[in-house]
Amino acid sequence: MTTLNETPSANRLHIGFYGKRNSGKSSLINAFTGQQVSIVSEVAGTTTDPVKKAMEINGLGACVLIDTAGFDDIGDLGEMRIKETEKTAEKIDIAVVLFSGSDISKECEWYELFKEKKVPVIPVVSKADMLINGSAYVFKVRNKIGEKPLQVSAVDRIGIDELKEEIIRRVPADYNAPTITGSLCSEGDLVLLVMPQDIQAPKGRLILPQVQTIRELLDKKCIIASCTADKMADTLKTLAGIPKLIITDSQVFPFVHDNKPAESMLTSFSVLFAAYKGDLPYYIEGAKAIDSLNENSRVLIAECCTHAPLTEDIGREKIPRLLRKRAGAGLKIDIVSGTDFPEDLTGYDLIIQCGGCMFNRKYIMSRIDRAKNQNVAMTNYGVTIAHITGILDDIAAP
Repeated sequence: MTTLNETPSANRLHIGFYGKRNSGKSSLINAFTGQQVSIVSEVAGTTTDPVKKAMEINGLGACVLIDTAGFDDIGDLGEMRIKETEKTAEKIDIAVVLFSGSDISKECEWYELFKEKKVPVIPVVSKADMLINGSAYVFKVRNKIGEKPLQVSAVDRIGIDELKEEIIRRVPADYNAPTITGSLCSEGDLVLLVMPQDIQAPKGRLILPQVQTIRELLDKKCIIASCTADKMADTLKTLAGIPKLIITDSQVFPFVHDNKPAESMLTSFSVLFAAYKGDLPYYIEGAKAIDSLNENSRVLIAECCTHAPLTEDIGREKIPRLLRKRAGAGLKIDIVSGTDFPEDLTGYDLIIQCGGCMFNRKYIMSRIDRAKNQNVAMTNYGVTIAHITGILDDIAAP
Protein backbone atom coordinates (compact mmCIF):
# COMPACT_ATOMS: atom_id res chain seq x y z
CA MET A 1 0.00 0.00 0.00
CA THR A 2 1.27 3.49 -0.85
CA THR A 3 1.47 5.77 2.18
CA LEU A 4 0.66 9.46 2.11
CA ASN A 5 4.26 10.57 1.67
CA GLU A 6 5.20 8.02 -0.98
CA THR A 7 5.32 8.53 -4.73
CA PRO A 8 3.02 5.99 -6.44
CA SER A 9 4.94 3.21 -8.17
CA ALA A 10 3.46 4.16 -11.53
CA ASN A 11 5.10 7.60 -11.28
CA ARG A 12 8.58 6.28 -10.50
CA LEU A 13 11.51 5.72 -12.84
CA HIS A 14 11.62 1.95 -13.49
CA ILE A 15 15.14 0.47 -13.71
CA GLY A 16 15.52 -3.21 -14.55
CA PHE A 17 18.60 -5.37 -13.90
CA TYR A 18 19.09 -8.32 -16.28
CA GLY A 19 21.63 -11.09 -16.58
CA LYS A 20 22.27 -14.80 -16.28
CA ARG A 21 21.68 -16.72 -13.07
CA ASN A 22 24.28 -15.92 -10.44
CA SER A 23 25.63 -13.03 -12.51
CA GLY A 24 25.49 -10.69 -9.52
CA LYS A 25 22.25 -8.80 -10.21
CA SER A 26 21.00 -9.00 -6.63
CA SER A 27 24.38 -8.10 -5.15
CA LEU A 28 24.68 -5.14 -7.50
CA ILE A 29 21.23 -3.82 -6.56
CA ASN A 30 22.09 -4.14 -2.87
CA ALA A 31 25.37 -2.28 -3.41
CA PHE A 32 23.67 0.32 -5.59
CA THR A 33 21.03 1.09 -2.99
CA GLY A 34 23.08 0.47 0.13
CA GLN A 35 20.29 -1.79 1.38
CA GLN A 36 19.51 -5.50 1.48
CA VAL A 37 16.89 -5.31 -1.26
CA SER A 38 17.37 -8.75 -2.82
CA ILE A 39 18.43 -12.11 -1.42
CA VAL A 40 22.01 -12.99 -2.37
CA SER A 41 23.14 -16.61 -2.69
CA GLU A 42 25.81 -18.64 -4.43
CA VAL A 43 23.03 -20.92 -5.66
CA ALA A 44 22.07 -20.09 -9.24
CA GLY A 45 18.42 -19.14 -9.65
CA THR A 46 17.81 -17.71 -6.16
CA THR A 47 15.81 -14.85 -7.67
CA THR A 48 12.71 -16.46 -9.15
CA ASP A 49 9.95 -13.91 -9.74
CA PRO A 50 10.91 -10.28 -10.40
CA VAL A 51 11.62 -8.43 -7.14
CA LYS A 52 10.64 -4.75 -7.04
CA LYS A 53 11.91 -2.16 -4.59
CA ALA A 54 10.59 1.40 -4.52
CA MET A 55 13.24 3.86 -3.35
CA GLU A 56 14.33 7.47 -3.31
CA ILE A 57 17.86 7.63 -4.76
CA ASN A 58 19.91 10.80 -4.62
CA GLY A 59 20.25 12.23 -8.11
CA LEU A 60 17.50 10.01 -9.52
CA GLY A 61 14.56 10.72 -7.22
CA ALA A 62 11.70 8.23 -6.95
CA CYS A 63 12.65 4.90 -8.56
CA VAL A 64 11.57 1.30 -8.77
CA LEU A 65 14.48 -1.15 -9.03
CA ILE A 66 13.58 -4.52 -10.54
CA ASP A 67 15.70 -7.61 -9.86
CA THR A 68 14.84 -10.29 -12.44
CA ALA A 69 15.31 -14.02 -12.75
CA GLY A 70 18.24 -15.17 -14.86
CA PHE A 71 17.47 -15.22 -18.56
CA ASP A 72 19.35 -18.53 -18.84
CA ASP A 73 17.01 -20.34 -16.44
CA ILE A 74 16.22 -23.95 -17.28
CA GLY A 75 13.35 -26.42 -17.09
CA ASP A 76 9.60 -25.80 -17.31
CA LEU A 77 9.67 -23.57 -14.24
CA GLY A 78 12.68 -21.74 -15.66
CA GLU A 79 10.78 -20.99 -18.86
CA MET A 80 7.97 -19.48 -16.80
CA ARG A 81 10.47 -17.32 -14.92
CA ILE A 82 12.01 -16.12 -18.17
CA LYS A 83 8.52 -15.19 -19.39
CA GLU A 84 8.06 -13.06 -16.27
CA THR A 85 11.43 -11.45 -16.90
CA GLU A 86 10.38 -10.70 -20.48
CA LYS A 87 7.21 -9.01 -19.21
CA THR A 88 9.24 -6.56 -17.15
CA ALA A 89 10.95 -5.38 -20.33
CA GLU A 90 7.68 -3.68 -21.31
CA LYS A 91 7.60 -1.62 -18.12
CA ILE A 92 11.12 -0.37 -17.57
CA ASP A 93 12.50 3.05 -18.48
CA ILE A 94 16.18 1.99 -18.27
CA ALA A 95 17.79 -1.47 -18.53
CA VAL A 96 21.06 -2.58 -16.93
CA VAL A 97 22.39 -5.74 -18.60
CA LEU A 98 25.08 -7.65 -16.71
CA PHE A 99 27.66 -9.54 -18.78
CA SER A 100 29.28 -12.55 -17.12
CA GLY A 101 30.87 -15.84 -18.12
CA SER A 102 32.64 -16.79 -21.35
CA ASP A 103 29.48 -17.16 -23.44
CA ILE A 104 27.85 -13.73 -23.73
CA SER A 105 25.40 -14.58 -26.50
CA LYS A 106 22.36 -14.28 -24.21
CA GLU A 107 23.48 -10.91 -22.91
CA CYS A 108 23.94 -9.68 -26.47
CA GLU A 109 20.42 -10.87 -27.37
CA TRP A 110 18.89 -8.95 -24.49
CA TYR A 111 21.02 -5.90 -25.18
CA GLU A 112 19.69 -5.85 -28.74
CA LEU A 113 16.14 -6.49 -27.52
CA PHE A 114 16.20 -3.33 -25.45
CA LYS A 115 17.76 -1.39 -28.32
CA GLU A 116 14.90 -2.52 -30.58
CA LYS A 117 12.38 -1.41 -27.95
CA LYS A 118 14.18 1.95 -27.77
CA VAL A 119 14.86 1.41 -24.06
CA PRO A 120 18.11 3.04 -22.85
CA VAL A 121 20.36 0.09 -21.99
CA ILE A 122 23.57 0.16 -19.97
CA PRO A 123 26.00 -2.76 -20.47
CA VAL A 124 27.84 -3.76 -17.32
CA VAL A 125 30.63 -6.27 -16.72
CA SER A 126 29.77 -7.64 -13.29
CA LYS A 127 32.02 -9.10 -10.59
CA ALA A 128 34.96 -7.05 -11.85
CA ASP A 129 36.91 -8.03 -8.72
CA MET A 130 36.95 -11.66 -9.91
CA LEU A 131 38.03 -11.06 -13.52
CA ILE A 132 41.49 -12.42 -14.31
CA ASN A 133 41.89 -10.40 -17.49
CA GLY A 134 39.33 -7.65 -17.23
CA SER A 135 40.63 -5.59 -20.15
CA ALA A 136 40.32 -8.51 -22.56
CA TYR A 137 36.78 -9.27 -21.38
CA VAL A 138 35.71 -5.63 -21.72
CA PHE A 139 37.18 -5.61 -25.25
CA LYS A 140 35.24 -8.78 -26.07
CA VAL A 141 31.94 -7.25 -24.94
CA ARG A 142 32.66 -3.97 -26.70
CA ASN A 143 33.52 -5.82 -29.89
CA LYS A 144 30.18 -7.66 -29.78
CA ILE A 145 27.82 -4.78 -28.98
CA GLY A 146 29.77 -1.75 -30.20
CA GLU A 147 29.73 -0.02 -26.82
CA LYS A 148 32.20 -0.07 -23.95
CA PRO A 149 30.63 -1.61 -20.84
CA LEU A 150 31.08 -0.34 -17.30
CA GLN A 151 33.02 -2.54 -14.89
CA VAL A 152 31.38 -2.98 -11.50
CA SER A 153 32.01 -4.95 -8.35
CA ALA A 154 29.40 -5.15 -5.61
CA VAL A 155 32.07 -6.50 -3.23
CA ASP A 156 34.62 -3.72 -3.68
CA ARG A 157 32.02 -1.12 -4.77
CA ILE A 158 33.94 -0.58 -7.98
CA GLY A 159 31.96 1.36 -10.58
CA ILE A 160 28.84 1.89 -8.42
CA ASP A 161 29.03 5.69 -8.59
CA GLU A 162 29.80 5.51 -12.31
CA LEU A 163 26.72 3.31 -12.83
CA LYS A 164 24.52 5.81 -10.99
CA GLU A 165 25.91 8.66 -13.11
CA GLU A 166 25.27 6.68 -16.28
CA ILE A 167 21.68 5.93 -15.26
CA ILE A 168 21.10 9.63 -14.60
CA ARG A 169 22.56 10.42 -18.01
CA ARG A 170 20.31 7.87 -19.72
CA VAL A 171 17.01 9.03 -18.19
CA PRO A 172 14.74 9.73 -21.19
CA ALA A 173 14.53 13.43 -21.94
CA ASP A 174 10.73 13.40 -21.90
CA TYR A 175 10.40 11.25 -18.77
CA ASN A 176 8.97 14.03 -16.57
CA ALA A 177 7.44 16.05 -19.40
CA PRO A 178 3.74 15.07 -19.23
CA THR A 179 1.41 16.49 -16.60
CA ILE A 180 -2.07 15.28 -15.78
CA THR A 181 -4.00 18.48 -16.45
CA GLY A 182 -1.64 19.95 -19.04
CA SER A 183 -2.62 23.47 -20.12
CA LEU A 184 -6.26 23.16 -18.99
CA CYS A 185 -5.62 25.15 -15.84
CA SER A 186 -2.94 27.26 -14.18
CA GLU A 187 -2.26 29.23 -11.01
CA GLY A 188 -5.35 30.91 -9.57
CA ASP A 189 -7.88 29.00 -11.70
CA LEU A 190 -10.93 27.57 -9.95
CA VAL A 191 -11.27 23.83 -10.54
CA LEU A 192 -14.25 21.77 -9.41
CA LEU A 193 -13.83 18.03 -8.87
CA VAL A 194 -17.04 16.01 -9.03
CA MET A 195 -16.17 12.70 -7.43
CA PRO A 196 -18.91 10.15 -6.78
CA GLN A 197 -17.54 7.66 -4.24
CA ASP A 198 -18.67 4.34 -5.68
CA ILE A 199 -18.32 1.05 -3.84
CA GLN A 200 -15.07 0.24 -5.66
CA ALA A 201 -13.28 3.02 -3.76
CA PRO A 202 -11.66 1.86 -0.49
CA LYS A 203 -13.64 3.16 2.49
CA GLY A 204 -12.11 6.33 3.89
CA ARG A 205 -9.84 6.91 0.91
CA LEU A 206 -9.88 8.46 -2.54
CA ILE A 207 -8.85 6.45 -5.58
CA LEU A 208 -5.37 7.05 -7.00
CA PRO A 209 -6.30 9.21 -10.05
CA GLN A 210 -8.20 11.59 -7.76
CA VAL A 211 -5.31 11.84 -5.32
CA GLN A 212 -2.71 12.43 -8.04
CA THR A 213 -4.86 15.04 -9.78
CA ILE A 214 -5.52 16.93 -6.55
CA ARG A 215 -1.80 16.96 -5.75
CA GLU A 216 -0.96 18.37 -9.17
CA LEU A 217 -3.62 21.07 -8.86
CA LEU A 218 -2.19 22.03 -5.46
CA ASP A 219 1.29 22.22 -6.97
CA LYS A 220 -0.09 24.46 -9.72
CA LYS A 221 -1.66 26.64 -6.99
CA CYS A 222 -5.14 26.25 -8.40
CA ILE A 223 -8.21 26.89 -6.23
CA ILE A 224 -9.89 23.53 -5.69
CA ALA A 225 -13.46 22.65 -4.75
CA SER A 226 -14.77 19.11 -4.59
CA CYS A 227 -18.11 17.40 -4.18
CA THR A 228 -20.09 14.30 -5.05
CA ALA A 229 -22.43 14.37 -8.03
CA ASP A 230 -25.57 14.79 -5.91
CA LYS A 231 -24.10 17.94 -4.31
CA MET A 232 -22.85 19.51 -7.52
CA ALA A 233 -25.67 22.07 -7.80
CA ASP A 234 -25.30 23.16 -4.16
CA THR A 235 -21.53 23.42 -4.55
CA LEU A 236 -21.79 25.60 -7.65
CA LYS A 237 -24.12 27.96 -5.74
CA THR A 238 -21.61 28.41 -2.94
CA LEU A 239 -18.66 29.21 -5.20
CA ALA A 240 -17.68 32.85 -5.66
CA GLY A 241 -17.03 32.30 -9.36
CA ILE A 242 -17.60 29.87 -12.20
CA PRO A 243 -15.09 27.04 -12.37
CA LYS A 244 -12.73 27.27 -15.30
CA LEU A 245 -12.51 23.48 -15.34
CA ILE A 246 -14.66 20.66 -14.01
CA ILE A 247 -13.09 17.22 -13.65
CA THR A 248 -15.41 14.32 -12.98
CA ASP A 249 -15.64 10.56 -12.87
CA SER A 250 -16.52 9.26 -16.33
CA GLN A 251 -19.48 7.32 -14.92
CA VAL A 252 -21.38 10.59 -14.34
CA PHE A 253 -20.19 12.31 -17.50
CA PRO A 254 -23.71 12.89 -18.95
CA PHE A 255 -25.11 14.27 -15.69
CA VAL A 256 -22.23 16.68 -15.11
CA HIS A 257 -22.24 17.69 -18.79
CA ASP A 258 -25.93 18.58 -18.66
CA ASN A 259 -25.73 20.45 -15.35
CA LYS A 260 -22.45 22.38 -15.55
CA PRO A 261 -22.11 26.10 -16.33
CA ALA A 262 -21.73 26.65 -20.07
CA GLU A 263 -18.48 28.54 -19.50
CA SER A 264 -16.78 25.68 -17.65
CA MET A 265 -14.62 23.21 -19.51
CA LEU A 266 -15.37 19.56 -18.73
CA THR A 267 -13.14 16.51 -18.64
CA SER A 268 -12.77 13.34 -16.59
CA PHE A 269 -10.02 11.64 -14.63
CA SER A 270 -10.02 8.83 -17.18
CA VAL A 271 -9.61 11.21 -20.13
CA LEU A 272 -6.81 13.07 -18.33
CA PHE A 273 -5.00 9.80 -17.68
CA ALA A 274 -5.56 8.72 -21.28
CA ALA A 275 -3.34 11.66 -22.27
CA TYR A 276 -1.01 11.41 -19.27
CA LYS A 277 -0.27 7.70 -19.59
CA GLY A 278 -1.22 6.88 -23.16
CA ASP A 279 -2.16 8.30 -26.56
CA LEU A 280 -5.40 10.30 -26.37
CA PRO A 281 -5.73 11.03 -30.13
CA TYR A 282 -5.37 7.29 -30.79
CA TYR A 283 -8.03 6.54 -28.18
CA ILE A 284 -10.41 9.10 -29.70
CA GLU A 285 -9.92 7.62 -33.17
CA GLY A 286 -10.32 4.11 -31.74
CA ALA A 287 -13.66 5.01 -30.16
CA LYS A 288 -15.14 5.31 -33.65
CA ALA A 289 -14.95 1.51 -33.87
CA ILE A 290 -17.79 1.39 -31.33
CA ASP A 291 -20.17 2.50 -34.10
CA SER A 292 -19.32 -0.58 -36.17
CA LEU A 293 -19.76 -3.18 -33.43
CA ASN A 294 -22.45 -5.82 -33.84
CA GLU A 295 -23.38 -9.15 -32.29
CA ASN A 296 -20.58 -10.88 -34.19
CA SER A 297 -17.93 -8.49 -32.89
CA ARG A 298 -15.46 -9.17 -30.11
CA VAL A 299 -14.23 -6.62 -27.56
CA LEU A 300 -11.40 -6.85 -25.03
CA ILE A 301 -11.73 -4.86 -21.81
CA ALA A 302 -8.36 -4.51 -20.10
CA GLU A 303 -8.21 -3.50 -16.46
CA CYS A 304 -4.81 -2.58 -15.09
CA CYS A 305 -5.56 -3.17 -11.43
CA THR A 306 -6.58 -6.52 -10.00
CA HIS A 307 -9.50 -5.83 -7.68
CA ALA A 308 -12.39 -7.98 -6.56
CA PRO A 309 -15.23 -6.76 -8.81
CA LEU A 310 -18.33 -5.57 -7.00
CA THR A 311 -21.83 -4.67 -8.16
CA GLU A 312 -21.92 -2.09 -10.98
CA ASP A 313 -18.20 -2.34 -11.71
CA ILE A 314 -17.45 0.11 -14.53
CA GLY A 315 -15.30 -2.25 -16.60
CA ARG A 316 -17.14 -5.50 -15.96
CA GLU A 317 -20.75 -4.33 -15.89
CA LYS A 318 -21.42 -0.72 -16.85
CA ILE A 319 -19.38 -0.50 -20.06
CA PRO A 320 -20.39 -4.00 -21.28
CA ARG A 321 -24.02 -3.04 -20.70
CA LEU A 322 -23.62 0.17 -22.70
CA LEU A 323 -21.89 -1.67 -25.54
CA ARG A 324 -24.46 -4.49 -25.73
CA LYS A 325 -27.32 -2.02 -25.66
CA ARG A 326 -25.76 -0.43 -28.74
CA ALA A 327 -24.38 -3.48 -30.60
CA GLY A 328 -26.65 -6.27 -29.48
CA ALA A 329 -26.86 -8.72 -26.60
CA GLY A 330 -24.66 -11.25 -28.42
CA LEU A 331 -21.59 -8.98 -28.45
CA LYS A 332 -18.63 -11.01 -27.17
CA ILE A 333 -16.62 -9.30 -24.44
CA ASP A 334 -13.46 -10.68 -22.85
CA ILE A 335 -12.06 -9.13 -19.66
CA VAL A 336 -8.45 -9.29 -18.47
CA SER A 337 -6.80 -7.64 -15.49
CA GLY A 338 -3.32 -6.80 -14.27
CA THR A 339 -0.58 -7.71 -16.74
CA ASP A 340 -2.67 -10.43 -18.43
CA PHE A 341 -2.72 -8.64 -21.78
CA PRO A 342 -2.78 -10.95 -24.84
CA GLU A 343 0.13 -11.06 -27.26
CA ASP A 344 -2.22 -11.73 -30.19
CA LEU A 345 -4.93 -9.06 -30.43
CA THR A 346 -6.03 -9.73 -33.99
CA GLY A 347 -9.21 -11.51 -32.90
CA TYR A 348 -10.61 -8.31 -31.43
CA ASP A 349 -12.49 -5.48 -33.10
CA LEU A 350 -11.84 -3.09 -30.22
CA ILE A 351 -9.78 -2.88 -27.03
CA ILE A 352 -11.03 -0.72 -24.15
CA GLN A 353 -8.49 0.01 -21.44
CA CYS A 354 -8.94 1.61 -18.04
CA GLY A 355 -7.14 4.83 -17.08
CA GLY A 356 -3.96 2.91 -16.28
CA CYS A 357 -3.15 4.70 -13.02
CA MET A 358 -1.49 1.58 -11.58
CA PHE A 359 1.09 1.23 -14.38
CA ASN A 360 3.77 3.55 -15.66
CA ARG A 361 3.44 5.26 -19.03
CA LYS A 362 6.08 3.00 -20.57
CA TYR A 363 3.95 -0.09 -20.01
CA ILE A 364 0.71 1.53 -21.18
CA MET A 365 2.46 2.68 -24.37
CA SER A 366 3.76 -0.85 -24.96
CA ARG A 367 0.13 -2.04 -25.01
CA ILE A 368 -0.83 0.75 -27.37
CA ASP A 369 2.08 -0.04 -29.68
CA ARG A 370 1.02 -3.70 -29.75
CA ALA A 371 -2.51 -2.70 -30.74
CA LYS A 372 -1.22 -0.30 -33.41
CA ASN A 373 1.15 -2.90 -34.86
CA GLN A 374 -1.72 -5.39 -35.14
CA ASN A 375 -4.14 -2.78 -36.55
CA VAL A 376 -6.63 -3.14 -33.71
CA ALA A 377 -8.64 -0.13 -32.56
CA MET A 378 -8.10 0.90 -28.95
CA THR A 379 -9.71 3.39 -26.59
CA ASN A 380 -10.27 3.79 -22.84
CA TYR A 381 -13.10 3.93 -20.33
CA GLY A 382 -13.64 7.68 -20.27
CA VAL A 383 -13.43 8.17 -24.02
CA THR A 384 -15.80 5.22 -24.51
CA ILE A 385 -18.47 6.64 -22.22
CA ALA A 386 -18.14 10.12 -23.72
CA HIS A 387 -18.46 8.70 -27.25
CA ILE A 388 -21.45 6.50 -26.48
CA THR A 389 -23.30 9.30 -24.71
CA GLY A 390 -22.57 11.72 -27.55
CA ILE A 391 -20.58 14.30 -25.57
CA LEU A 392 -17.05 13.51 -26.71
CA ASP A 393 -16.78 16.68 -28.80
CA ASP A 394 -17.57 18.73 -25.69
CA ILE A 395 -14.82 17.17 -23.57
CA ALA A 396 -11.65 19.20 -22.94
CA ALA A 397 -8.33 17.47 -23.57
CA PRO A 398 -5.05 18.48 -21.91
